[in-house]
Amino acid sequence: MVVLMAVTATPAQAIGKAEAQVMTAATAVAARSDRRPVAGGVHDTVARQTFISWAGQFEDNYVQAYDHRAKTWSTPVRVASGDNDSHNYPTMIQADDGHLLVFRGLHNRELWVARSPQPHSIEGTWTDVNIAEGLGATYPMPFRTADGTIFVFFRETAGDFDPAFPTDTRPMKYVRSTDNGATWQSSTTLTGDRWAIAPLNRPDNMNEIYIGQLRYEPATLLHRERVGIVYTLAGGGPEGHLHDRYHRNIYYTAFDPGTLTFRSASGRSLGTTIDDADQETHLKVAETPLQTVNPRSPDYINLVGTTLGVAPFVVWMQLDAAGVLHTYTGVWSRLRGWQNREVTTGVRVRDMEASGPASWTVYGTPANGAPGISTHRLTAGMTWHDESVIATPKAVQRIEVIGDYRDPARLLATGASSAREVAVADGDIYVAGYSR
Repeated sequence: MVVLMAVTATPAQAIGKAEAQVMTAATAVAARSDRRPVAGGVHDTVARQTFISWAGQFEDNYVQAYDHRAKTWSTPVRVASGDNDSHNYPTMIQADDGHLLVFRGLHNRELWVARSPQPHSIEGTWTDVNIAEGLGATYPMPFRTADGTIFVFFRETAGDFDPAFPTDTRPMKYVRSTDNGATWQSSTTLTGDRWAIAPLNRPDNMNEIYIGQLRYEPATLLHRERVGIVYTLAGGGPEGHLHDRYHRNIYYTAFDPGTLTFRSASGRSLGTTIDDADQETHLKVAETPLQTVNPRSPDYINLVGTTLGVAPFVVWMQLDAAGVLHTYTGVWSRLRGWQNREVTTGVRVRDMEASGPASWTVYGTPANGAPGISTHRLTAGMTWHDESVIATPKAVQRIEVIGDYRDPARLLATGASSAREVAVADGDIYVAGYSR
C-alpha cells in the first residue's frame, strides 16, 4: 500500500548562490532497486510538470508528477507489476508525441513498456505491452534521438535460450522504434548480428556485460549524434562458468544511432557489433585485477561524459581487499590515449551533469550509507574537488539527474530500503534541486 506524506522541503547547505532543497514526494514506499543512473524522470515543458518513476513494494513500477506552478506532487500511479525482482525497476522517457513510456525488463525474460493514456500526463489507465523483440531483457536503458527514434539497450542471458552457452555468457542487444513506441525492431533484425556487444569465449570466463551508464549526446560541430557507453565485465573468472562472481576492467564505446555502429574513443569504427578482440584492442580504459576478496570490483555503476565538447571521459569505483572504496577517472587524449587517475575515496558516485565546457558536477552518497547527497566538481575529467552536501532525512540508494530538468526538480533520489527483499518498501522518494 502506498502511503503519501505531504510535500516537505528540507533545508540544505547553500551551493554557490542557489539554495539546495529536498522535497519528499512519497514516504516509506521505495523497495531496493538495481536501476543504473539512466532515465529516472523527465521534465515536460508543455505540461510544466516533472515526471518521475520509481520501484515500490514487490518492485511494482510507479510514476509521479510535480506541478511547477502549484508546487505540488500528485498521488503515485502504479503502471505495472515488478514481478518481485529488484532487477525489474522502471526507466522512463517521453516520446515525441508527448506520451510517457516506462520500460522494465522481467529479469532475463521479457521487455515490457507501459504507455500513458494521454500525452503530457500520467493520469488515467496506462497500457502495458510486451515488446516481443526484447526477449530475454534485463537492465533496460532507453534513450530518444533528435528525430524521435527510441532505442532500448538491454542484456540477455544467452544460456536461457540456447543451452550451448554457459551461464556467464550475457551479451548486450537493443530494440528500436521509429513510431513513438508503437512497433519495434530488434538489433538482430536491423543489423543481422545476434548481439550488439558480445565478448564471447574469453579464457578468463568474463563474458558478461554490465553497462554502468549510457548517455545520449546530441550532434555538435565536433561530433555526430552519439551515445556514450561505459561498461565492465563479469563472470566466473578462474572458478569456471559462474554468474557475476568477479568483475574486471573498464571499457568505453560510442554508439551512432544513425548508422547503428559503434566507435572507439579515437573514432575508429567497429561496425555494428563488438567482440572481445574489439574491446581489448580499441575500447579498454583500465585493466583491473581479479581479486578474491571483494571480487565484484569495479562496481556496477560507472559514469560517462564528454569534456571540452569532444574528449570522452569515464568515472568508476573499485573496492579494494580491505574494503576501501576508490573512485577513478579516465579521460581520452588523442596524443596519449586513456589517462587514468584515482581522484577520491569513500564516495559512492551515483550520477553527474555537465556544469560548463570542461566541468561536471558529480553526485554521490557516503560509502558508509549515511544520509545525504554529496556534490563534487570534476574538471577536464581529471581534477576533483569536494563541494557541498545536500541533506536528506534518510539514506539514499540511487540518484538520477532528471532529463531536461527544471529546478527545483533536478535530481531523483530514491531512499534506501531497510532490506534487500523487495517485499520490504520503506525508503522515501526525494527530489532535490535549487531555488530559482
